[in-house]
Amino acid sequence: MGRKRRAFTEKFKAQVAIEAIKGIRTLAELSTEYQVHPNQISGWKRQLLENAPELFCSGKGRRTKTDEEVTAPLYEEIGRLKMDIKWLEKKL
Repeated sequence: MGRKRRAFTEKFKAQVAIEAIKGIRTLAELSTEYQVHPNQISGWKRQLLENAPELFCSGKGRRTKTDEEVTAPLYEEIGRLKMDIKWLEKKL
């Protein structure tokens, strides 16, 4: 059997990504120290840089849509399409 997949905490990922952003040590040195592949560190660094502006945004823009808000328009579209199908069946 293979080795069990490792799961890293968000705190650990942030710590490694911040170290990579500082640029004091190379990715190879960080990967050796933290026992993580350099590509993984690059990915965490990229994620941190892309999502950093969201950390400082006000509460207005931070609200995410609930499941109901996301699915309601989809169900409406399904209903409209079903009605179109019924109407077309009657016409044929």
